[in-house]
Amino acid sequence: MKVMTFPVSAALLAKAKKVRLLVTDCDGVLTDNGVYYGAEGEMMKRFSIRDGMGVERLRKFADVETAIMTGEHSAAVAKRAEKLKITRLYPGASDKRTWLKEIAEKEGFTSEEIAFIGDDTNDVEALEWVGCAATPADGMPFAKAEADYICEARGGHGAFREFAELIIYAKNSHNNLENK
Repeated sequence: MKVMTFPVSAALLAKAKKVRLLVTDCDGVLTDNGVYYGAEGEMMKRFSIRDGMGVERLRKFADVETAIMTGEHSAAVAKRAEKLKITRLYPGASDKRTWLKEIAEKEGFTSEEIAFIGDDTNDVEALEWVGCAATPADGMPFAKAEADYICEARGGHGAFREFAELIIYAKNSHNNLENK
């Protein structure tokens, strides 16, 4: 059997190993940045099923919780969080670094124990503050400049799952996780 590996530095693996909470932006990370609108407003967002499996695998193989933090108020995002049993949903988060600091203080996390994946200007301060930061392949250049890891996958096409697998690998590098 082939053992899953990530061609990343030992320093990045050390950062990922400390993660207890992975916080993700929604649009541009969990979605492809597209939103379908009708006469009543937002109708649909497209989510990757593989990203959903990443949430499950983080819980099962790494004991890592997941949160969604978004500047939007979206019924579609709330439904997706409910489906994935993500109880930490933070809509309307315009200052994500402040929200992350409050969550850390309230729930007993250090910044090093929080990972964040975001793709745009409103994510930069959060990417700077956390212990392990990532952005999708199609993240904006200023998000990429702050990321510890730039995914090969684009937002809405498995970027969250890729980052989740990196964290799982870092926490369990001695195990064969490929077929679990």
